[in-house]
Amino acid sequence: MTVIYEDNHIIVVNKSASEIVQGDKTGDVPLSDMVKAYLKEKYQKPGNVFVGVTHRLDRPVSGLVVFAKTSKALSRLNEMFRVGDVQKTYWAIVKNEPKQPEGELVHWLVRNEKQNKSYAHEREVKDAKKAVLRYRMIGRSDNYSLLEVELMTGRHHQIRCQLAKMGCPIKGDLKYGSPRSNPDGSICLHARRISFVHPVSKVQIDLEAPLPEGNLWRCFGE
Repeated sequence: MTVIYEDNHIIVVNKSASEIVQGDKTGDVPLSDMVKAYLKEKYQKPGNVFVGVTHRLDRPVSGLVVFAKTSKALSRLNEMFRVGDVQKTYWAIVKNEPKQPEGELVHWLVRNEKQNKSYAHEREVKDAKKAVLRYRMIGRSDNYSLLEVELMTGRHHQIRCQLAKMGCPIKGDLKYGSPRSNPDGSICLHARRISFVHPVSKVQIDLEAPLPEGNLWRCFGE
């Protein structure tokens, strides 16, 4: 965890691929608790520290996560994420080159809770939620393509599921068709940029996360 931005109301951190945003059945220390500990130490706070979770990233995904430091910021950010007032841009290293260098993907996703997996359909089916993203290819190596992805909706495993449906599974993502896992358990999906109007001060906030370590990311990042 690296702090990218902080003020009185919000704190934005760059999450590594192994960290979980909120506590789960693994019992591992979540990012929300790490942020609390960081704030408690930094400001020498004697009592409890308020940290509100506004959105989540899947565990194997790295990049920017926004936390609220006040209840006012939390309620406003929750609404902003809900209605799509937060622009999120991801970078994904995928196995195949897309047929079109850029485009919009529209699918209907059905979530299977038992498998913790979503399935993409070309048309509306029972219990499905509409999923929309835009992508463009911004880099290429001998074996992989780098896509920049902008989310229009926020569905379970949306980017992972939709890119796999397009025939471009994310490197390391065994669940969605990658032939091999990454040694560190990550998948090559990174929440690269986030833009929003500050929930309290109303100032425009535009933030970018540094790329993860690794030769493949480095080759695309240069």
